[in-house]
Amino acid sequence: MSMSQRPRAALAMSRRISRRIMNDEHRTRLATICEVLDPEPLRDFEDERAAKVLRQTEILLTSWGCPRIDARVLDRAPALRAIIHAAGTVKGHVSADCWERGIQVTSAAAANAVPVAEFTLAAILFANKRAFALRERYRELRAFRDWHDEAGELGNYRRVVGVVGASMVGRRVLELLRVHDMSVALYDPFVSEAEATSLNAHKAELGDLLAQSDVVTLHAPSLPETRDLIGARELALLRDGATLINTARGALVDQAALESEVSAGRIYAVIDTTDPEVLPADSPLYTLPNVFLTPHIAGAMGRETWRLTDLALDEAERYANGEPLRYGIALSDLGRIA
Repeated sequence: MSMSQRPRAALAMSRRISRRIMNDEHRTRLATICEVLDPEPLRDFEDERAAKVLRQTEILLTSWGCPRIDARVLDRAPALRAIIHAAGTVKGHVSADCWERGIQVTSAAAANAVPVAEFTLAAILFANKRAFALRERYRELRAFRDWHDEAGELGNYRRVVGVVGASMVGRRVLELLRVHDMSVALYDPFVSEAEATSLNAHKAELGDLLAQSDVVTLHAPSLPETRDLIGARELALLRDGATLINTARGALVDQAALESEVSAGRIYAVIDTTDPEVLPADSPLYTLPNVFLTPHIAGAMGRETWRLTDLALDEAERYANGEPLRYGIALSDLGRIA
């Protein structure tokens, strides 16, 4: 591909995000793949600068802070052929109009799945080791104990892990669990028994999975059908001492039911996503010793965001070379992705 044949590209994201996810190496690589129309990202599709840039844009490299791309925006971008999202889900910023006009859409959700799965694996291993609870106990006692007697039966050997959702993250978690001596149950209505077996798991109904698992980790998309997927009835099915991990979406869990269950002290929880996103200051999840609460940090942070840009630039290079996009999203996928 000669320099004169490079597709014309523009960025659409917040300035702060562009500085976070793109280093000098990324900008240099982008400039070799595409003719970058304006190094400053578009943050408003309605202003005069955007109108000039969009008229010529063939590839739109987007990320967090990108305004919604609808029919009105597409009318201003007649040359647009590909939207490459250097972040996770595209639901919030890409409308169905894009597919209807034949524009290719891809995202870096696969790259974002990596740190979420790593965080989840660490949480599973720590949960079965009772690391969170014993840390609190040690801080309280500040003295020697026979921790075998104090903690009871702990450890990861031959534990049962329940994975809810064979999403990109869920599948990555299943892959990471392969090297551990644990049994894995999978609930996903779209996965067959044969596919579950190929993913290193046995297929289970949700109720059975909850009842048999030592740790349950949620990786289902946030959809109207999955809202409060884990409610009071489902939480009651968890065995005493089980751990619930949520690195997916807060809306998957009935917040009031969760607070009630963990306040009783019967189960443990590792919670990275909540509904609402920031809990009220008086929420018991902040202070309960059996809850490990983090502020939605499992996804790509810091240096991890560079992986998203690497994937996006790989896709841009495939497009420029006339190759199929590896992580293309179809309109029909929107009903099943996060």
